Amino acid sequence: MTRELTDPFDVGGVEIANRVLLAPLAGIGNWFVRLQARRHGAGLAFSEMVSSFALHHRNERTLREMLRVHPEEHPLAIQLFGSDPEVIREAAAIVAAAGPALIDLNMGCPVPKVCKTGAGAALIDDPDRAVAIARAAGEGSGLPVTVKVRSGVRPGDRDGVELAVRLAAEAGVAAICLHPRSAAVHHKGTPDYGLVRELKRRVDVPVILSGGLSTAARAREAFEASGADAVMIARGGLGYPWIFGELTGARDAPPRPGEIVAELRWIVDQAERHWGERAARNLRKFYPWYLERLGIGGRDAHAYQRVASLDEVRELLENARIPLAAAV
Repeated sequence: MTRELTDPFDVGGVEIANRVLLAPLAGIGNWFVRLQARRHGAGLAFSEMVSSFALHHRNERTLREMLRVHPEEHPLAIQLFGSDPEVIREAAAIVAAAGPALIDLNMGCPVPKVCKTGAGAALIDDPDRAVAIARAAGEGSGLPVTVKVRSGVRPGDRDGVELAVRLAAEAGVAAICLHPRSAAVHHKGTPDYGLVRELKRRVDVPVILSGGLSTAARAREAFEASGADAVMIARGGLGYPWIFGELTGARDAPPRPGEIVAELRWIVDQAERHWGERAARNLRKFYPWYLERLGIGGRDAHAYQRVASLDEVRELLENARIPLAAAV
C-alpha cells in the first residue's frame, strides 16, 4: 500500500497526524523544543531521555523540568532509560501522571556513561532484561510503550533487530524505532536501510526510521528506501524546525532571515519561562544553530556566548547585522 509522510498512522491506539516525528534529543528535547516541532508540523515529539533512577529518587529538577508538558504539544511521548525493570515500572507510573500518550524506552544510546549502567545500547546485549523492562514500563504506566534501538552494539551486528522482534512479540510494544547503525559508530557510517525493511517484514507494529536524516531530501529518500512507517528527525531539526514543514508540505522554501530571527526570539522567550535566570547560559548551545544560518560568525557570534541575561540576547538580535548572502 502506498503511504505518504502526510498520512496519519496509529501507534498503540494513539492516532498520529503524520509520519514526521521529532526524535528524543538528549539534553535538548524539553517542552518548548517539542512544542516548536509541533508548531512547524511534526506529528509527534519525543522528550529527551529521562533517568528512571532520578524519578525513583524523586529528583526535584527531573520532576519539575523534564516532566513539564505544554498543553498544546499533545500527543507526545516521554522517553525513559534505565536498567532495572522494577525501577522502570515505578518511573513509568510517575511519567504517566504527567499526561503523555506514549512511553518510549531508550535501548540505543551509545554514550559510555549510559551504557556502563546497563542502560541504553547495553540492553541489546541483554535481551531478556530488555524484554522485562519493556513489560514493566507498560504495566507501570498503563500506556502504549515504544522502543528506540540501534541495529547492534558493534559494527556488523544485527542483535538490535533480533531484540526488536522479541520486544514486539513478547513485550507487546506498540512501535519500534530503529537506528540502523551500530552504537559503536555513533552518528558516523551509512545507515543500513535493508535492516529496516527486514524488521518491517518480521513485526506487526509500526517501524520508525532514525539516523542520517539531516535534510528533508534525505529524509524522503530514506523513507522510500527503507519502507519505514515514519521518519524521526533528530539533528536535522536543530535550529531548523522548518524541516517539519518541508516534509509535510507546509512550505517549499527555506526560511528568510527575518523568520530565523523571529524563531530564535521565540526560543528565548520560552526558555525564560522554562529556566528563568538560568536561560541565558542554558541557551548557549542553541544560539549557533540559528546564527550560522544567518551567516553570523566570529566575534559577532561569540558575543552571544558571553551574555549574562536574555535582555542582552534580545538586544544583540535587535542590532544583528545579517550578511547580504544570508539575506538573499
